[in-house]
Amino acid sequence: MEQNPGKANMNADELRAIQAPLKEKYRQDAASALVTMHATGTLGAATACTVETEHVTVTSKLHPAAGGDGSGACSGDMLLAALVACAGVTLNVVSQALGIELKSAHIDAKGDVDFRGTLGVSKEAPIGMQNVRLDFNLDTDASPEQIDKLLKLTERYCVIYQTLLHPPTVTVTRS
Repeated sequence: MEQNPGKANMNADELRAIQAPLKEKYRQDAASALVTMHATGTLGAATACTVETEHVTVTSKLHPAAGGDGSGACSGDMLLAALVACAGVTLNVVSQALGIELKSAHIDAKGDVDFRGTLGVSKEAPIGMQNVRLDFNLDTDASPEQIDKLLKLTERYCVIYQTLLHPPTVTVTRS
């Protein structure tokens, strides 16, 4: 991830000024801090699903290891992309708050999937992503201690990272 071009236009004080009224509102009315995010999916071709959120539409396709043609992002790609995106935004915000200049940053996420599970080849093979790894490559003049604090706070405040560490209750319904 390269440095956010918009970051040059916002310093830590400006970010604090934007967030201060939100923080105060949430302190006074905790219920107002709970936002329900939403995504919908519509089936397309035999191996595709178009997913829409308030901000983006993307078509997910079957991974080649499960018989897809490789022409689109699979849901695993999207999961790792969400982790990288959230970690990147959080890293940017935390670096600003700590006054740490990042000349550049690259974030890499990898996760292992044993496709025997999802294809029903082996009941012993897990279904789902295993061993997710998140790597930060930072170009900064910050001290090792500052970088450790930056990464610790990024982990602490990254919504997707924390969701993966502490999975929510998931319910399935039919309407």
